[in-house]
Amino acid sequence: MNTTANHNSPVVVTGAAGFIGARLASRITLDGGQVIAVDETPHFEARAEIASLFQGASPHRIIGMNELPDWLDSPESGEISGIFHLGACTDTTEYDEKFLDKVNTAYTRRLWDVAARRKIPFLYASSAAVYGDGSNGYDDEKPPGEYKPLNPYGDSKHRFDIWALGENIKNRPPTWAGFRFFNVYGFGEAHKEKMSSVFYQAFVQILDRGEVSLFRSHKQGVADGHQSRDFIYVEDVVKVLLHAWRDGLPNNIYNLGTGHARTFLDLANAAFAAMGRAPKIKFIDTPPHIRSRYQYFTEAKMDKLNRSGYTAPFISLENGAKLYWERLKKALATQGN
Repeated sequence: MNTTANHNSPVVVTGAAGFIGARLASRITLDGGQVIAVDETPHFEARAEIASLFQGASPHRIIGMNELPDWLDSPESGEISGIFHLGACTDTTEYDEKFLDKVNTAYTRRLWDVAARRKIPFLYASSAAVYGDGSNGYDDEKPPGEYKPLNPYGDSKHRFDIWALGENIKNRPPTWAGFRFFNVYGFGEAHKEKMSSVFYQAFVQILDRGEVSLFRSHKQGVADGHQSRDFIYVEDVVKVLLHAWRDGLPNNIYNLGTGHARTFLDLANAAFAAMGRAPKIKFIDTPPHIRSRYQYFTEAKMDKLNRSGYTAPFISLENGAKLYWERLKKALATQGN
């Protein structure tokens, strides 16, 4: 349990100009905390949605990803109350394994080592991609070696999970936790473009042409649009991360989804309802080059997190759609002025 961290000291958030990292960093600063925001520094101004999140909630300091490890090891850094390592290459279509090992696996190990030496609580982003095709389930209580990711991105996260749980690690942070994010959606993801959530893409498609395109099913027994995912609203993710930092969780790796799969058809209908429009959905073929790696069902097993002390309810898909659209609509109106 994390019972010794001084939460009056700055906290480090990597990926702070990204989707989840920006929401977390801005929430901590709005709550009166100090954040060392880590990312490619131009992103904080170049990404309009991210810049809007930090209005009235400026980071204590901004540091580049490459400079962070050495800065943490320097006297200049002072006391640090925690490291949220959320920055990574999250492109599931990236196939340069050496690049992914460098920026995802090796970089995470380097920050882990710093946190262990300095006795700083360490929380990091894993991914549901470690579960591969889901044939062995989505159980965070099984050894990670039982799963086989479908792509190099998943492999990069998988390797670190295995390493973190290994018995031969001599130095560990005083408290640590990894989180296997499922399908996170919400305001602040526009910069992710092709890797943005289907929710964001649905809103854009409805605005552009009044309809949503979903992949046709190519699997017997699964109807078109009934491919399912565990969709979780970004504010729920932030709440869990803050709980882990402030209240503590046993050192381990945790699923972070809602525990309830919903279909893409549900999502599309929720997007139309949030915008006050009648549904208009078109089905298109799943591109051949991704069919063999396409997941038809994901659902986080949430028992471990629940037993560890986090029992708050998660926002429903329909309510999440309304919250997302209201925030996105305001941002679009501001950009239009």
